[in-house]
Amino acid sequence: MKAKAVVRLDFPSEAHLKIVFKALEPETKVSLARRSRAQIKSEGKRLKLIFEAADTSALRATVNSYLRWIALINDTCSVLRAVEKE
Repeated sequence: MKAKAVVRLDFPSEAHLKIVFKALEPETKVSLARRSRAQIKSEGKRLKLIFEAADTSALRATVNSYLRWIALINDTCSVLRAVEKE
């Protein structure tokens, strides 16, 4: 692997991080493509994503996929919290 990126994201609570971590974990067990792979680690209230890819295009695609999934999970959690308040 020639390209590498590390992304660290802080979450408001360990419970929120646990939700995101459990949702992403199955995706790290199998690669999205043969050209890239991802690892995730939990560090307190911080999520560490480690990406490796054969080239920058594959790296960008993988990073974008994971960040979109995290955004989707966060949006879903926000909707669920709003519904619980009703």
